Amino acid sequence: MTKQQRADFIVKRLEELYPETPIPLDHTNSFTLLVAVLLSAQCTDVRVNQVTPALFELATTPDAMAEVPVERIKAIIRPCGLSPRKSQAISDLSKILLDQHGGDVPEDWAALEALPGVGHKTASVVMAQAFGVPSFPVDTHIHRLAKRWRLAPGKNVVETERYCKRLFPEGKWNKLHLQIIFYGREYCSARGCDGKSCDICHTVNVARR
Repeated sequence: MTKQQRADFIVKRLEELYPETPIPLDHTNSFTLLVAVLLSAQCTDVRVNQVTPALFELATTPDAMAEVPVERIKAIIRPCGLSPRKSQAISDLSKILLDQHGGDVPEDWAALEALPGVGHKTASVVMAQAFGVPSFPVDTHIHRLAKRWRLAPGKNVVETERYCKRLFPEGKWNKLHLQIIFYGREYCSARGCDGKSCDICHTVNVARR
């Protein structure tokens, strides 16, 4: 199989397995999604979803969050790890949203990535899931599987994103990145598959060489 043939097969198989792609992080608006994605750095979605109800009971908007003391935010989000940095970022970005964006999460790449604690991957998730802008956020699952499926060399996430965007139709990016994450968790984990045993690995790496 050529690289493009592998990519086309992967799209078809993932659509069969995951026709619906619910957003893994619980949220009620673009701001709570932004906060949840920020918290998910080096933390599981499951843990974030366990923590955010208490945080969002205090505040679900930038103006309300800006009034919550940083120490209180830190105490709530401690199970997510990196709580000093994340709590300060949540407080600071809430104030920036109020001061510079009218209290709204901006639908703008540069403005999002300029917020404290918000890198390209976090901005990509927000653009994709809050605003429907074609994006391809690359997390550890996608980075690992893109290399395992021989779609990208796997040197870094920036390179993986670039390769994936070339191979997959833009209209499928927002759904596909979630489908790959779901597949990686369920069938092709780092230790649970040797690059040959799961269905997609077997097809693209073994059966159709």
